Amino acid sequence: MVTFVGQQDDIIDAVQSLVELDYDAIQAYDAAIDLLENENYKHAMKGFKSDHERHVRELGEYLQHHHEKVPDTADFKGCLTEGKIVIAGLLNDNAILKAMQSNEEDTNTAYKRMYDRNDLTENLRIILKRGLDDERRHYAWIKEILDAHS
Repeated sequence: MVTFVGQQDDIIDAVQSLVELDYDAIQAYDAAIDLLENENYKHAMKGFKSDHERHVRELGEYLQHHHEKVPDTADFKGCLTEGKIVIAGLLNDNAILKAMQSNEEDTNTAYKRMYDRNDLTENLRIILKRGLDDERRHYAWIKEILDAHS
């Protein structure tokens, strides 16, 4: 799925969309954790899910500070994201990881696009950098596991 997060003209709209995308990721991680058989993979996924929960908190605090609405759920795409994991679960752990890799490509794109904006406050730039670093780490871990099994 291609994400358009970060392309909004208004920074608040973009941050709200990013929060929704992180909720999508949390739902996908929940599904993956439930379906994975390998305990080491489950452990890693729980850590990655925790990172996304922190993103939601930090971005939510930013929005609250600016007296803006904080999304409290994923947008409609969340069903599609989670659905990829459920379908992959019918196959095996590698299929689940490939679906998660696809989801992480979206979150990496979104965080990079957001971080590269020129209308960020210093505080928001710090939050986005931390999130971007997390997303890159998630993707690299999944890629390393998949490469080792290909």
